[in-house]
Amino acid sequence: MSGSINCNGNGTSGGAAKTTVASAITPPKQPQLAAKVIQQSQIVCFDVDSTVICEEGIDELAEYCGKGSEVARVTKEAMGGAMTFQDALKIRLNIIRPTQQQVRDFIHERPSTLSKNVKRFVAHLKAEGKQVYLISGGFDCLIAPVANELGIPLNNVYANKMLFDYLGEYDSFDITQPTSRSGGKAEAIALIKKENSEGSIITMIGDGATDLEAVPPANYFIGFGGNVVRPEVYRRAQYYVTDFEQLMGQ
Repeated sequence: MSGSINCNGNGTSGGAAKTTVASAITPPKQPQLAAKVIQQSQIVCFDVDSTVICEEGIDELAEYCGKGSEVARVTKEAMGGAMTFQDALKIRLNIIRPTQQQVRDFIHERPSTLSKNVKRFVAHLKAEGKQVYLISGGFDCLIAPVANELGIPLNNVYANKMLFDYLGEYDSFDITQPTSRSGGKAEAIALIKKENSEGSIITMIGDGATDLEAVPPANYFIGFGGNVVRPEVYRRAQYYVTDFEQLMGQ
């Protein structure tokens, strides 16, 4: 879906930030109440691409491997509902076919850029004794450096896994991961619910429709538009913020 883009983040390792006026022209929706929702939550789950980080990981990897325009075309078709999430993922990865070495080089040469104030917000949540999770349709090998930068245990990351052969060539991806299919974020949250105390309040924060649709089993959804404002998500979300600072209260 088309939207405005903004990023003036504090990079994980210095990724270049993009800056436009999305957050300036998009008014938040009930940010004070959203901050209260966070206070009441025992578990806070974040989407990664365009939420915790400024970029969309698979698009950046595709561009790095010289397949950017081909993958962008498939992404557009997928967003139009022409195929399932898993089919779109399969097609895009079969176009990119990154080697293990290319993935390592990409992580080193194109580190992700953390969204503005997200590191401070995650530290605030942890200081309050809350559990923090990352739930992404992206790939764990690209997300692990982000989790490490934020001090989030890798056990608290739900993401897809690329599979390589013995020569380090791309083979496929793990289709047993819940986030590899439509409705996967809700599935991941259901698993998180089972792992934690009964009655724990879970809030999902993200920029996209798949994040919005994670309620239920999540108790609350807070839309995030600090990088990309998706009109449908903005319209449907009860709570919406454009800077993580808005969720930290006074």
